[in-house]
Amino acid sequence: MRKSRIFLASLLVLAACGTADTPTTPAPGGSGGALAPVKLQLQWFYQAQFAGYIAAVDQGFYKEQGLDVQLLEGGVDIVPQTVLAQGKADYAVAWVPKALASREQGAGITDVGQIFARSGTYQVAWKDSGITSAADFKGKKIGNWGFGNEFELFAGMTKAGLDPGKDVTLVQQQFDMQALLKKEIDAAQAMSYNEYAQLLEATNPATKKLYTADDFQIIDWKEAGTSMLQDAVWANTEKLNDPAYQQQTVKFLVGTIKGWAFCRDNAEKCRDLVVAKGSKLGKSHQLWQMNETSKLIWPSPAGIGTIDEAVWKQTVDISLNTKNQTGDSVLTKQPEGLAYTNDYIKQAQDQAKAAGIDINGTAFQPQTVTLTAGGA
Repeated sequence: MRKSRIFLASLLVLAACGTADTPTTPAPGGSGGALAPVKLQLQWFYQAQFAGYIAAVDQGFYKEQGLDVQLLEGGVDIVPQTVLAQGKADYAVAWVPKALASREQGAGITDVGQIFARSGTYQVAWKDSGITSAADFKGKKIGNWGFGNEFELFAGMTKAGLDPGKDVTLVQQQFDMQALLKKEIDAAQAMSYNEYAQLLEATNPATKKLYTADDFQIIDWKEAGTSMLQDAVWANTEKLNDPAYQQQTVKFLVGTIKGWAFCRDNAEKCRDLVVAKGSKLGKSHQLWQMNETSKLIWPSPAGIGTIDEAVWKQTVDISLNTKNQTGDSVLTKQPEGLAYTNDYIKQAQDQAKAAGIDINGTAFQPQTVTLTAGGA
């Protein structure tokens, strides 16, 4: 998930794939119709944030492309872009700022499909706190996860004229909402598809009923103008010189497009696939997450996976110019080399359209999901 730790060791010069010792990529669906093995490293544990990939495996969309895709589950100590750069996976799902930080330190990786077109990061406060924007954070206890997840928050505070290192008390937040629920902090970091739902799955001790959206105030970094690009498919830059890997990349992206389009149109089915895969969160939570994840993808006027140059620039600008409490920024210089390309996703979109897949989702309408206690 987005919360994978960026350890210093992982940001050192990495053993990239595609060296002289790395075998060339077998052509997908090679001789005799054998499927080409492909490993995809996910960011976090199985959940609906990755439903499109899970569905593409389950529904045979990757197999249609001649690929035998193995999903590698993420975790606390797994840095997807490092796994990719070290040759332990063929592709990886990672947030753009974190991946760009790894690139600056030597990871040879390229964004080939920007699946999430929009950020899902919130800062959430109690409605009666008087906090309605980042400017109201002054003098407050502000939770954040750290590990590279905090820069939208810091950019929002900076834009509001606050010094994140002086004007607020920063609190290391766990990957849940207990600190906010217990009122140990004034505002908490949350993803629209995960931690925010955890608030709405919690019971208000005063009423013995679940909290509702009316109990909370959301600061959405998209509305504040400090959002950054998140889940993208990353490929090995050096291996993109190999025509077989290029072909495989297009085929992988075709299967991925079909998977996410399937989940857009079959939210309950994909919810069930995620739960069956071993998700640690329940059915109502995963349906909420499926619905909210789809909002970050659809509608997609330029087609799912297209990297928008303006949004990319905003992400890079924040990565360069926003400093955290220690004065560090995500990047120290503009990304060099092939940081991203739309070449492969455009080919994949064309093939998906030719197969009758709606790659824009213009008619997408989110559901109204009813959460239950604990997300069960």
